[in-house]
Amino acid sequence: MTNPADLDPRQIDTLKAIMAALRTPVTGCPWDLEQDFSTIAPYTIEEAYEVADAIERGNKADLCEELGDLLLQVVYHAQLAAEEKSFAFDDVVEAICRKMVRRHPHVFGDEQARSAKLAKGFWDEMKAREKKAGHGPEGILDGVPIALPGMTRAVKLQAKAAKVGFDWPSVDFVYDKMNEEIAELKQETARDRQEAEYGDLLFATANLGRHLDIDPERALRAANEKFLRRFRHIENELAKRGSSPKQSSLAEMDALWDEAKALE
Repeated sequence: MTNPADLDPRQIDTLKAIMAALRTPVTGCPWDLEQDFSTIAPYTIEEAYEVADAIERGNKADLCEELGDLLLQVVYHAQLAAEEKSFAFDDVVEAICRKMVRRHPHVFGDEQARSAKLAKGFWDEMKAREKKAGHGPEGILDGVPIALPGMTRAVKLQAKAAKVGFDWPSVDFVYDKMNEEIAELKQETARDRQEAEYGDLLFATANLGRHLDIDPERALRAANEKFLRRFRHIENELAKRGSSPKQSSLAEMDALWDEAKALE
């Protein structure tokens, strides 16, 4: 049998062969042999975030590498499915090819279809028809993946509800709702009720982002990076003084925080 390490690394079949070798009993990788769909799923989500991060940073070299990691996840799940004879990698490719052709009749259809303008909301309508034909979810809010990050899922749920008219008429109402949720959170003392009210506040915050056309996940990532930059400034400046955050007062660190803000 040919060693996958000797095959052309620019071919998808080589990656499939590597994955199959890793999953081969006795001779494969002990860690890989222990995995299943559920244990690999978190890595799949993580790799998708790594792709988004590389795009956000504008680092094309990292993007190339992270896309490879994400591709490995597809091959990994397909290998697991092939082993249990559910489906194979080629079935995955066929399914997405057929779906893309089916959902783009204005590109791949007959002359009449290609000459027609793509109606607004066509993609969503096509998805809905496909789900109905396949006896899939029928509820307006069904189909939004549970595994999505909380803020992203909130925005998608709100957007779907908004399409049928269930939405605040203006952003001013959203601000009022946020103030209402903050007031309710302040009044609660029981832990479970505080958590519930805090969740309501986050949901309202996601709704505000949707109304302002701001991606809450992207905005929060940017805020995280800003916090990281400014706190590093605190650490670096304190280190120059032969000190550290643990050895400093809040007033000292606040002053350095304001200095970091001013530098930005």
